[in-house]
Amino acid sequence: MRHLPLLELVLGRPTAAIDLSPAVLPGYRVFAAAEGPFPTIAKDSGTETVGLVLRDLSADDFARLDFYEGAFDYDLVPVTLADGQAAEVYLPQPGRWTSEGPWSLAQWEADWAALSCHAAREVMSYIGKRPRAEVDAIFPMIRRRAYQQVLAKQGQHDPRTLGGKIDITRRSRAYANFFALDEISLRHETFKGGMSAQIDREVFISADAALVLPYDPVRDRVLLVEQIRMGPLARGDDTCWQLEPIAGHIDPGETQQAAARREALEEAGITLGKLEPVANVYASPGNATEFFHIFVGLADLPDLITGTGGLASEGEDIRSHLMSFDELMALADAQALANAPLVASAYWLARHRERLRSDGTTAKPDGT
Repeated sequence: MRHLPLLELVLGRPTAAIDLSPAVLPGYRVFAAAEGPFPTIAKDSGTETVGLVLRDLSADDFARLDFYEGAFDYDLVPVTLADGQAAEVYLPQPGRWTSEGPWSLAQWEADWAALSCHAAREVMSYIGKRPRAEVDAIFPMIRRRAYQQVLAKQGQHDPRTLGGKIDITRRSRAYANFFALDEISLRHETFKGGMSAQIDREVFISADAALVLPYDPVRDRVLLVEQIRMGPLARGDDTCWQLEPIAGHIDPGETQQAAARREALEEAGITLGKLEPVANVYASPGNATEFFHIFVGLADLPDLITGTGGLASEGEDIRSHLMSFDELMALADAQALANAPLVASAYWLARHRERLRSDGTTAKPDGT
């Protein structure tokens, strides 16, 4: 909360209108929390920590602060400041967070402030609508959705498209849990000039995902994974289990490459070597924020590498398959693959396979 833009989001008003000043709290130290990119505070005799004192807060201010801090299981506790003033400070519930080394506000602002502010906007949108325990339960996905907004600012797509004006007149969240659904009303600049009539749309809110097709250039084979998918099930498709690349959401602060490597271990138990970038694309830009970072990953894929995997904690039940390059392309050419990232990866591999097989690249990890 010492980051003033975050404080303004939580209170819902400018900090210029708030009576605040620096203060020192003796007998406490601020630590980094092992469970996430936020601070935790704990008793530590002989030390002190610097913070802010907010005065003349309204009942609504307290309600908003309680709601936000409550999502982290922080509660107000009476303390005495170094100058003898009585105050209250938000402290974590005993045993809730694990202290892990010193915490730096400047470093946090450089690394995590943007994500935390995006997350705070969503958290505070639920005040008066959802109990804070529910918000606490979905907070991991709130952070992933916030990280998607951070990653979106790093995108570099075709500069020849229109960079026109967009006037959003209404945006509301109709649903939020693992995924979210927003209703949006807007007008936008047209190619002929002027603004369009108002259009009303719904958009599916997800998180960015890393996808990787493991390829063994020595054996000229790939590894695919198979699992049940909700899209085909909801569509009424008789084939609800799909062949696809390894895939998973990118955790906040994680690189796309690190996510691909982590998911390869979790889903198939394999260690990837060099990662070849295939594409950075929206899955369905007409109705979803879901964004794919797709790779082909060089790997050692012997006969006995297949099996089952996935994280039980995430409800994953995944089976892996080995397939020759020719078998993969036969399926792609027969339009027997229903997974778009797999098809894109297959045709990318067809274009670059000769290079990968002839350049002497090994399947050992190279850190990229």
